[in-house]
Amino acid sequence: MDRTRFPIREWSWTEAFPSREAMGSTETCFSVGNGYLGMRGTPEEGRETHSHGTFINGFHETWPIYHAEEAYGFARTGQTIVNVPDTKVIKLYVDDEPLLIAEADLESYERSLDFDTGVLRRDLVWRTPSGKRVEVRTRRMVSFTQRHVAMLTMEVTVLDAAAPVVISSQVLNRQDGTDEYHVKADAMGEGRDPRKAGQFTERVLEPITSTDDDDHRILMGYRCANSRMTLGVGVDHVMETDCEYEVFANAAADSAKVVYRMDAQPGQRISLTKVVSYHTSKGVPARELIDRCVRTLDRVAGFGQERYFDQQREFLADFWSRADVQVPGHPALQQAIRWNLFQLVQASARAEQSGIPAKGMTGSGYEGHYFWDTEIYVMPFLTYTTPATARNALRFRYQMLDAARQRAEELAQRGALFPWRTINGEEASAYYAAGTAQYHINADIAFALTRYAHATGDDDFMEREGIDILVETARLWEDLGFWRHNGQQVFEIHGVTGPDEYTAVVDNNLFTNVMARYNLSKAAEVVRRMEQTRPEAYERMVKRLGLTEQEVVEWDRAAMAMMIPFDEGFGIHPQDEHFLDHEVWDLSQTPSAKRPLLLHYHPLVIYRFQVIKQADVCMALFLQGDQFTLEEKRADFEYYDPITTGDSTLSAVVQSIIASEVGYHEMALDYFHDSLFVDLADLHHNATDGVHVASTGGVWATLVYGFGGLRDHHGTMNFDPRLPQNWEELRFSLQLQGNQVAVTLRRDLITFHNEGEAAVTVWVREREVVVAGGAEVSHPLEGQGEELPGTLGATPVINGRKADGTVLGSGHPTE
Repeated sequence: MDRTRFPIREWSWTEAFPSREAMGSTETCFSVGNGYLGMRGTPEEGRETHSHGTFINGFHETWPIYHAEEAYGFARTGQTIVNVPDTKVIKLYVDDEPLLIAEADLESYERSLDFDTGVLRRDLVWRTPSGKRVEVRTRRMVSFTQRHVAMLTMEVTVLDAAAPVVISSQVLNRQDGTDEYHVKADAMGEGRDPRKAGQFTERVLEPITSTDDDDHRILMGYRCANSRMTLGVGVDHVMETDCEYEVFANAAADSAKVVYRMDAQPGQRISLTKVVSYHTSKGVPARELIDRCVRTLDRVAGFGQERYFDQQREFLADFWSRADVQVPGHPALQQAIRWNLFQLVQASARAEQSGIPAKGMTGSGYEGHYFWDTEIYVMPFLTYTTPATARNALRFRYQMLDAARQRAEELAQRGALFPWRTINGEEASAYYAAGTAQYHINADIAFALTRYAHATGDDDFMEREGIDILVETARLWEDLGFWRHNGQQVFEIHGVTGPDEYTAVVDNNLFTNVMARYNLSKAAEVVRRMEQTRPEAYERMVKRLGLTEQEVVEWDRAAMAMMIPFDEGFGIHPQDEHFLDHEVWDLSQTPSAKRPLLLHYHPLVIYRFQVIKQADVCMALFLQGDQFTLEEKRADFEYYDPITTGDSTLSAVVQSIIASEVGYHEMALDYFHDSLFVDLADLHHNATDGVHVASTGGVWATLVYGFGGLRDHHGTMNFDPRLPQNWEELRFSLQLQGNQVAVTLRRDLITFHNEGEAAVTVWVREREVVVAGGAEVSHPLEGQGEELPGTLGATPVINGRKADGTVLGSGHPTE
């Protein structure tokens, strides 16, 4: 990474000069959003860009999935997030010459995404072709406190000579396929990257109405051609200047503009602010949504713009007081950590009635779908820093429970089967082997639900809605599995795919089985506890779900007899029942030009080998760590790490956590760096498609679970820290049962400061520590041990690193 272009600043991501290099990933990294609305970091002038993008969570178009060979139960309807009308464009002309950043003579330039204000700023001085100097300042904000509001301001000051100035504010609907400034992405076809979104071939947004009024307010309404979702867009304009000006406005079906013309004198400030509102619906008429936009814009006009910037700062001050993770003395790491955490709040804060897409609202990658990313990678952060947002994410899953029941029935199962990838609740995975077959999504949701309940004590949600998820997912597992009699009764689950998408449709996938076991046993435990402690809620649930006592007995019985593969010869847990029967893929002989494997090899080729896209067994060792001994974890890690390609950004964070636990500390730090800079350094060469939100959540997990050593099995908070050798301190906070507990970790000491009122009990290396309300307690730490010797032996090179931790030209940025 070029640190002259991207200087180290702990509270912002800053660009010191513009460049065409890596334009797409830069647009991603400078995106702003609030969980409902997101805007890519394209320039205000609208050009030059890699891909324009304004996205609204859950606002999508549907399209028929055509399978080369049909079969019963295949996904039928695709869903793709829609790039909505672009309100970001504010074009500037001085002496009739346009400001084009890629071509302009810039005396100074700085663009900064500020983590404490939530504002994207850009300040520059432009020397026009005629030699006149012009100062231009812009700021862009998507409000955290007002879900439907964004604000964009351009300030222009001619510094040393009078000049005619034209500012053209535009709203452009590019969904008809016309965009003279857009660099087209790769077309669909042979070798197309399945991680990218396909391009629509027909008009998506049908215009319903488009107007501008005497106050230069633009109002536009649309409806999606197939999904029939509706959209309203409203834009107010506020001009502040001492210059006399003329203003012209017009609106058409797919574009609208308000143009200001003036003769500016040196030193005269010209400021134009666009106040933008978007409202969407599954079917409310677009004209009603426009009425909502009008009310939103009227409210902003009444309170004034600065009120909302103040609220933004206050919101983020509160967020960082709960969510910040500090590594003193390492400013480059601190900057990257805060960028990653800021992406999490941008992806989730106002998601509310929607899920959290794999790319947030920063790009069209993965079609805007929701995956297990939310429950396993994002939910731990939300649960322990922003429980209200975690609750919203779980309620979204509850709201799709009926669709999950229908999907289970379609696949000849009882209970509910949540979709592998979706926006509207229907399965959208066209390739069932690596998609629908990942039944573990059920257990992932149940796991996130019970972790949330343990951390927050939110019995109300569990009793009214959460219990329905636990019961229906447990029913699925008990029905999907079967009893095998080989001298003893064993419960097995066949025909599933685990997290590793390079190994598909297998029997007794370890991760799936241990997570299903947890799901079954927790469902039985919660049902029985409800019967004892909340009899009225229990009776309502039994009546609502038709639950019988025999079902609960069978869940316990299946969990206790679950097949957990183990190979005595290798002394490891096979990833699945037959994984060790396959040939090992020699990654050391696979050139980088053939990576990632999924873009260069037919799935059948990959499926024949022992080669892993992302951590599978290691993920089981992490999430169900109390079910494995340290020796088993070490043996499993040493076997699987060398054959893990890291082709998925979901992998490095888990490998880092387990490497920390089993003693490979330098290796853990390397994997942490890989995850920390996935997008900022575009390590996987696809950051242009949007932020890897799961990886940003994984960064928090690596810090807290990996280096902080937290394990929260069954709600018991146990710390076994693994502070990196060159770190002096690590600080973070956790929300526990309504109390905020600040944790400070040093090499020989861990300190807990309970900022709440009630006592909190934690454990440090199996020793109980009670922290009274308002109190601070420190606990000494014995040495965490030396780096393990090279027990991995001669191993393939993975991502520039041997599995013994030796770095071979690591691609991640250094401090």
